[in-house]
Amino acid sequence: MNFVIELFTAHTALQCALVLSIIGAVGLALGKLRLCGVSLGVAFVFFVGILAGHLGFTVDHQMLLFAENFGLIVFVYALGLQVGPGFFSSMRREGLSLNLWGLGVIASGSLLALLLCQLLPISIADMMGLLCGATTNTPALGAAQQTLSMYGMDGNGAALGCAVTYPLGVVGVILAILLMRKLFVAPARVVVTAHADENATYIAAYDVVNPAIAGKNLAQITQMTHIKFIISRMWRGNDVIVPHSTTVLRMGDRVLAVTTKQEMAAVEILFGKREPEDWNNRNIDWNALDPDVESREVVLSRPNFNGRLLGHLHLRATYGVNVSRVTRGGVKLLATNDLCLHYGDRLTVVGHVANLNNVTRYLGNAVKNLDEPNLGAIFLGIILGLVLGAIPLELPGMALPVKMGIAGGPIVVGILMGAFGPRMHLLTYTTPSANLMLRKLGLSLYLACLGLDAGSHFFETIVRPEGLLWIVAGFALTLLPVLLVGLLLLRFTKFDYGTICGILSGSMANPMALNYANDTIPSDAPSVSYATVYPLSMFLRVISVQIMLMALL
Repeated sequence: MNFVIELFTAHTALQCALVLSIIGAVGLALGKLRLCGVSLGVAFVFFVGILAGHLGFTVDHQMLLFAENFGLIVFVYALGLQVGPGFFSSMRREGLSLNLWGLGVIASGSLLALLLCQLLPISIADMMGLLCGATTNTPALGAAQQTLSMYGMDGNGAALGCAVTYPLGVVGVILAILLMRKLFVAPARVVVTAHADENATYIAAYDVVNPAIAGKNLAQITQMTHIKFIISRMWRGNDVIVPHSTTVLRMGDRVLAVTTKQEMAAVEILFGKREPEDWNNRNIDWNALDPDVESREVVLSRPNFNGRLLGHLHLRATYGVNVSRVTRGGVKLLATNDLCLHYGDRLTVVGHVANLNNVTRYLGNAVKNLDEPNLGAIFLGIILGLVLGAIPLELPGMALPVKMGIAGGPIVVGILMGAFGPRMHLLTYTTPSANLMLRKLGLSLYLACLGLDAGSHFFETIVRPEGLLWIVAGFALTLLPVLLVGLLLLRFTKFDYGTICGILSGSMANPMALNYANDTIPSDAPSVSYATVYPLSMFLRVISVQIMLMALL
């Protein structure tokens, strides 16, 4: 019996792992329960941790701090890797708009905090702690405590305020996006398709009736226009042809062209006539179209091709095949010569069977190799992220340097590694299931530690005279800005509901709300918009807390 008691009470590495594992297992099990059709998922781990802390479970503080920080680092870095390939195209398309709306959440919450500070008997130091907890932003709390220390003030009140409002900060964002969906979001606005890349493909068949291109080969035609398109196959009478750069088009030829949806009208003008048949239906049996030509999806599993441009492989000239599309992360990309290939890309190759067999061997197509993630590149990315997060940034007018911290640095490096790692010949590829496991494991560990740490003083704080006032004020700081900006987004923008959830979760630095959105919306739109908004929002949260304290102390 003493052995069992010591197993749960003695502060050892074994005891720490055991307690956190139990909190995670119980929290994830309870998170599957649904109340009125709603479940909290992994966020329930946080509340089980609070209960465990209240019941007296403790672990060594340094071990707890390490586990909490490492869990957060793994989560945000894996998230960065996931959204990295499509991040910069998203920034070019609508990134500025997303960040401006995120700035609206930050500004409205900060103004509300200043207003409540004037209306309620809460000091500015305590109010900043409430704001940090309401926005689930512990780096901002650290910046606030440093600023208070610079003025010779105790930062314990801010830390206690953060601990009290943090649980409702977690729930408040989830509740806000849930209320929005139940009361204000039309079903058509809940997008179930993947977040589109600007280079996503569109397939159509065209009849060549433009005399300006008749008699010219494909190389000459592509030089005549800036339009990007790939002709995967063409028909001339009863013959099917796998076209090459020297293939000459004639009047009456039918071509199957792959382009982007934005370029569709321009391609129609180029060839002269688009056929009405929908070739983008996923149920099309491409190999049943022609007996002599086959379409095959080949996995790029040769590491030495990682980061190479598709045109440099000379597949058309060497093997007599056409690459029409490249599938990456669920998005079909146009297979232009300047497309940078990533390890794990799936190339749609069209050609005769013998040629396809040769090019398949050349590209690798070893699917089993993709199941072995390159952990060396993952650890390298985490190292670079921690170094970036520790760099002090000197800003004009700020008495103290600002740091991106252990949350901001790794997610920025994760995005960069996911987007540009292949160009540096780094194998950053992870399967979707492996990436999901990393994110779930990291977030569960982070929430278990956070709840256990907050639980020891949580209930005794809320029964204090000012405890209820702090809770109400903190809940208002969480709920009102999110609802206000969320409703404005629904009213004045065409963003889908998943993108809006990502904006709100990222601006509130709330990974639990993001996870809830990912669990309830079959799309990667929340993750993409979250990663677009999160780095700048985290940075501005840290700065804004310091500015408000220095202005009002």
